Amino acid sequence: MDRVTKMASERPVVIFSNSSCCMCHSIKTLFCDFGVNPAVYELDEIPRGRDIEQALSRLGCSPTVPAVFIGGELVGGANEVMSLHLKRSLIPMLKNVGALWV
Repeated sequence: MDRVTKMASERPVVIFSNSSCCMCHSIKTLFCDFGVNPAVYELDEIPRGRDIEQALSRLGCSPTVPAVFIGGELVGGANEVMSLHLKRSLIPMLKNVGALWV
């Protein structure tokens, strides 16, 4: 779990994903469309990706991907991110952590 915490705090926005997951693709596209450059870890393509996925599960991510961290804090998966976006809370959150300049 320490590894996940360290990875999640390396950039303002971190997304843990699987390359074949359609919801992961949608979330990555959303952030990129905003102009955010998230760190993306494709768990099916990196060493020990399965271990990271298990750690995400222990943190409460269900499903484990996509798992989005903003400012080092777990926001959640696709449902939580879209809910924040619809409530107009996501953009201010991204601005507060320096992921967006405008």
